[in-house]
Amino acid sequence: MVILESERLVFREHEPGDLDAYCAMEADPEVRRYVGGAPRARQDAERKFRDTFLRRATARLAMRATILRSEGRYIGYCGLTPNFTGHRPVRNEASLGYYLARVYWGQGLATEAGQAFVEFGFEQLKLTRIVSAVEVGNAASLRVLEKLGFKLVSTETGPRSFHHFELRNPTL
Repeated sequence: MVILESERLVFREHEPGDLDAYCAMEADPEVRRYVGGAPRARQDAERKFRDTFLRRATARLAMRATILRSEGRYIGYCGLTPNFTGHRPVRNEASLGYYLARVYWGQGLATEAGQAFVEFGFEQLKLTRIVSAVEVGNAASLRVLEKLGFKLVSTETGPRSFHHFELRNPTL
């Protein structure tokens, strides 16, 4: 079932046929570089895919399979998930995430996906704020958030350091 569309992308729930493309992304050290480090072994990637993505998402806030319309190909996942403070979701807020296969980098697809979900979040879900975090050094993701209008609110330092961004709904 299609959840959302943009000019070049379709967003839907994950399907079993997405597994091989997902596992290929998880095995790519460059794709994994800013999301936890080491490539995932096939069996670990399969388990994560099954446990995380094949459970039908009933909530409107979830990561969705991202399909390149022209090829009908799974190229990653993007979406809005609940924004948590501690263990509680923050009412009327969400966190934006995007994760694409390396061959699709540098084509504006992450920005297009982000824009689609920002519009969906503000217009359909009536969110007041969308947040996102980017690991320090991930210049491409920083550019995506800048293009979308996100503002830097803080930087967390430690073994892994992150920039924290927000975008407030301009209509509220």
